[in-house]
Amino acid sequence: MGIYGALSTAVSGLRAQSHALENISGNIANSQTVGYKRIETSFSDMIADAPVKQQVAGAVSAQSRGTNGEKGDIKSVTNETFIALNSNGFFVVEPKSGMADGSPTFSGADFYTRRGDFEIDKDGLLVNGAGYYLKGLPVDIKTGNVSGAVPGVIKLSNAFLPAQQTTRINYQANLPQLPKNASYDATVRGSELMNTVDYAAPATTTGTGGLSGAAAMDSIVNAGDVVTFKASTGTAVNFEFFDGAAGAYAGANVGVDIRTVPPVSIDAALADMQTKFRTLGGAGAESATVGLSGGQISVSLGSNKTATLSATAAGGVMGLPATGSPDSIPAPVLARLSTIPASSNSQFLADSVAGGSLTTYAKNGAPAVVVMQWAKVDSAASGVGHADTWNLYYMSDSTATGTAPMWTRVDQEYVFGPDGSMNPPVTSTTITGLTVNGVSVGNVELQHGAGGMSQQADVNGKVSTSTLNQNGYGAGEFVSVGISDNGRVVATYSNGERIDMAQVVTAQFNAVNQLKRMDGGVFTATKESGEPMLDTNGTGILGGSLEASNSDISDEFTKLIITQQAYAAGTKIVSTANDMLQQALSMIR
Repeated sequence: MGIYGALSTAVSGLRAQSHALENISGNIANSQTVGYKRIETSFSDMIADAPVKQQVAGAVSAQSRGTNGEKGDIKSVTNETFIALNSNGFFVVEPKSGMADGSPTFSGADFYTRRGDFEIDKDGLLVNGAGYYLKGLPVDIKTGNVSGAVPGVIKLSNAFLPAQQTTRINYQANLPQLPKNASYDATVRGSELMNTVDYAAPATTTGTGGLSGAAAMDSIVNAGDVVTFKASTGTAVNFEFFDGAAGAYAGANVGVDIRTVPPVSIDAALADMQTKFRTLGGAGAESATVGLSGGQISVSLGSNKTATLSATAAGGVMGLPATGSPDSIPAPVLARLSTIPASSNSQFLADSVAGGSLTTYAKNGAPAVVVMQWAKVDSAASGVGHADTWNLYYMSDSTATGTAPMWTRVDQEYVFGPDGSMNPPVTSTTITGLTVNGVSVGNVELQHGAGGMSQQADVNGKVSTSTLNQNGYGAGEFVSVGISDNGRVVATYSNGERIDMAQVVTAQFNAVNQLKRMDGGVFTATKESGEPMLDTNGTGILGGSLEASNSDISDEFTKLIITQQAYAAGTKIVSTANDMLQQALSMIR
């Protein structure tokens, strides 16, 4: 080949360095282009076929090499619709193909880009600075689930958001083993429990009816009659009636004077029995009452809420059963009140602890604030057959007066075992016909989940709420839109709701550098790149961010210097070859 070969090789070198210079120029020019991927230049030598000992260095060719898999720097921005990718994926976009009836039309072709400077245009579409429209999948605003499988151009609506009725309340909390409500007294056993005696007629044992408190006691009992009152946690007290006019009581029991001259009234005799029962009856009888109820003799344990009462009498005296057939009366705590009247509101608040509140919504969007109170109605400390039991109430009518119901009980017993877990478990229950202050919300599922409710010791004696929310909302006007870090396009409304409208779709390729480059920083798939693999989970998407160009100015200038020097060296070879040809031609002159 000789001089002509050297000249040809030098020219190929100049051509290759020119190609490299063009790539460097483009990289520098696009150093501030969002999501731009620089192009590198690869050089390959071209060796002419010849015997080994006659081979020469040969010419050179230049090829472009993409850097599509190399990320640029990601920076935070204030625009909520700008997004970046912290992965090797691409946003799926599409250019507008035309207009029809004033609206843009699209051909359905997919392009791929890392340029994420998307903004909303006049048609409610998300378009980036190069004029490509973002594609994704619609999201069901009721369920929040992605619907469909074929990505389409995302179109947002600024329509009025209709109200959604509350159908579920998610509620998880820990109830204190010892609620320290206003009624709680550390010195009084069971004072933390709701005392139903304060809301309804107490559980009693009654005797002969139709009596007047002023009537003589001897009209219903005789001297020598014996009756026994006993609290299950206390001591039996045997009362024996005697005629005090005949002398002082000398028996082994507790005497009750029913003298006839002057006569002892029923009120006086029963008051005497009440005082002695409280004094001698031990634990459980401290607040016992003995008196008349509706014209009948009645016995109760008063404010004690854990013990049971036995009242017996030989021969059925006072209408009580005979000895050997004890009349055991359940403690008032075992009663269940479906509603609490307004007249008992103060007592109820003293007997319960706050459980939190939240706003629910009727079908027409009317708000209803649900205020919840927890009342402990039984305790395992009461003995065999008792367990830590709670009732949940909500304020159904805050304007109620007198005997009208103000609070309504949720029809569910919350019973807890020794380990603080519910036994039996309650994962959910239904509040039937939830109505608050005249606003009818309807049936609402109270969802606790597995292990969502517990009863553990709490030093403050208060309810600790970990989850309290609901799925309804009132109507609202469109305010703004943003893209979250999981790729959800989220619309914000004047009612404070943030509704997922669409899911941004991204695509990945096995041979990412084999994508074909197009105008505007987009790429198209090729046979060499392989088909796109779509991701509908928003993997790697960063909201409020932008990816910069992966071109480095300092690196490009370094390559520019090298290219320039290589080109200059190539021109020297051409000059030298030309001189040598001139010398060869001059030999024949």
